[in-house]
Amino acid sequence: MSASSTPAPAAQTTPPKPAAQAPGNGGARPDRDRYLAMSFCWADLLFEMDEAGKLSFATGATEPFIGKKAGDLVGGNFSDMFIPEELPDVQQFLRMVSQRGRHDTDVLKMKRKQGLPLPVMAAGYCLDGIFYVALRLRSSNMRLATDVVERNAKTGLINHEAFSETASQRIKQMQDLGQKAEVSILSLEGLGDLKNRLPGSAADHLLAKVGATLRASAVDGDAATQIGEDKFSFVHQATLDLAQLTAQIQDLARSADPKGEGVRVDAASLNMDGAENLSQEDMAKGLLYAMNSFQREAGKGFNLADLSTNITALVAKGVSEVNGFKRVVAEGKFFVALQPIIDIKSGDVHHYEALCRFNTAVPGESPYRYITFAEETGLIHDFDLAMAKKVVEWLSKMPRNNDKYRVAVNISGFSIGVPQYVDALHQLMKDNPWTPGKLMFEITESSRMSDLEAANSFIQSLRKKGYHVCLDDFGAGAASFQYLSALEVDVVKIDGSAVKNAQKAPKGRAFLSALTELCTRLGVETIAEMIDTPETLSFVRDCRCDYVQGFLFGKPSANLTDFSPLPNISLFKRRPGQA
Repeated sequence: MSASSTPAPAAQTTPPKPAAQAPGNGGARPDRDRYLAMSFCWADLLFEMDEAGKLSFATGATEPFIGKKAGDLVGGNFSDMFIPEELPDVQQFLRMVSQRGRHDTDVLKMKRKQGLPLPVMAAGYCLDGIFYVALRLRSSNMRLATDVVERNAKTGLINHEAFSETASQRIKQMQDLGQKAEVSILSLEGLGDLKNRLPGSAADHLLAKVGATLRASAVDGDAATQIGEDKFSFVHQATLDLAQLTAQIQDLARSADPKGEGVRVDAASLNMDGAENLSQEDMAKGLLYAMNSFQREAGKGFNLADLSTNITALVAKGVSEVNGFKRVVAEGKFFVALQPIIDIKSGDVHHYEALCRFNTAVPGESPYRYITFAEETGLIHDFDLAMAKKVVEWLSKMPRNNDKYRVAVNISGFSIGVPQYVDALHQLMKDNPWTPGKLMFEITESSRMSDLEAANSFIQSLRKKGYHVCLDDFGAGAASFQYLSALEVDVVKIDGSAVKNAQKAPKGRAFLSALTELCTRLGVETIAEMIDTPETLSFVRDCRCDYVQGFLFGKPSANLTDFSPLPNISLFKRRPGQA
């Protein structure tokens, strides 16, 4: 590309009409219009320039992302929109466009008025010395930190589990640039009722618009998430006008509402004083603590004003809880409670599921909060391994020549993707070669398995060593059938809610029977859980489930004598004429 300046076409901010054709330009203008039309299907920003890079046309979402209106860019130079480090790559991109007539490039980073540089993909065309460049703000080929995390399908926002890490990274990057960031939470009061009033896919469209509005205001155009049904959080410049943003979202909701009522949007920001003295890891813990606290306590007197707590105080609480949980795991301050899985035909105990109970818990308190905390903070793989060791220790004290001592231990879908856990689990099995046939594995939280091929490889590594594997939480959703298709397992456990819903629905019996028939054809056995009444037992028996589990046969206990004799064993007595 020539470094000399050449006369530029007349500045304009709207594409010329297709009928207009520049003298002596042959068919270039109609071609230009066709390329621009096609580019709109791909790009977020479009530019036309001469060979020196002087812009004669600009359009797209320039203002929210690079801080300038499209018309203000006309007359400037294309290269001036990029950070200095990118200029060699920008020049190379334009040279390739000039030589080849068309060229795509990898990620380039544009300047922003405030905040981090904006990564974009670029595609360019050259026709009769005129350059046409399309820039895309997000692409599946862009391997950014926020592109590898899961997103909410309706809002396009990153899942809140990954938000704390992304947010802390963005905040630290802005601090390095000498800029100040804030973390705010928006509460859209009445959003649930509004979604119920909206017809068809209108609710999804509204959520998509809210998500797009938050991304446009967030640092890097992406540091935003949804926490709970009507709460959102995002990282933004300290100079952002929150009142203007809340008014914009209220207008979106009011316009979508058939009643014209919309929602009330409240906002609050974390006090970030002292954040510059925190490590990125500690800041992530503090943010995670704040998000989880808000989600847990919403509706219990915990309100947005409570989030004005200084970030350093939240970090202290977050670190304290994390370290406390680590101590519980390291010191083994939990024990194994067992619940029987029973052969539906004979009433014999086939095996037990190992469930954890914490010594530090309030008597009778559910361990759900502790497990949820471990999953949210990325500690679940440590706990899964500790639980497996605890079960192996328990089995080692039982007679090894008796098949009635078989126990299934849970593995979170999250843990499967952690190499340290996988290696340590295989080492545990290697150190205890007598465990095949006595130790089983139950995959829980399968929704956390993002790579089903890798998950299946892990499962097969267990099965090849003689361990049976069960897929938990199997229900009526399409995802469950995707897992069943992709994962080769020995057993599936039909979620209790799916059993209850099938029992209530007119076609439920037919559905559950078809499901068990499918599993039988695949060589997979079925366990029906939450069997709490004789009627539910009779229902799943008629649907040909293989095994049952539930309070009808006793609550989880560390004492096996609680299941000898098995509560309600009389329900398994053979009836006259029964085969």
